[in-house]
Amino acid sequence: MAKKTRLEKWTAYDPAEDLGSDEAIAVFMAEAFQTSDAAYIAHALGVVARAKGMAQIAGQTGLSREQLYRSFSEKGNPTLKTTLAVMNALGVQLTAKIPTAA
Repeated sequence: MAKKTRLEKWTAYDPAEDLGSDEAIAVFMAEAFQTSDAAYIAHALGVVARAKGMAQIAGQTGLSREQLYRSFSEKGNPTLKTTLAVMNALGVQLTAKIPTAA
């Protein structure tokens, strides 16, 4: 007789669920910016937009929810204009600094 194995059901982790405060969002985005990876930064902005509510962000930016989802999807490539509009709606700012020598 074959031994029965118990199959565990896994659910996908959504980091947007853990971004319940402005401080958590700031840390999440700061870490994304430290990667200097444009695709990862765009993905992180999409996660934060979902955490805040994509419909709300769409209303604040004048962009459609579908356009936002598409722009910040894994294969998306948002324009700088879209990125800045979403960052403004999220209350996230870019700052420039001179890198320090290691």
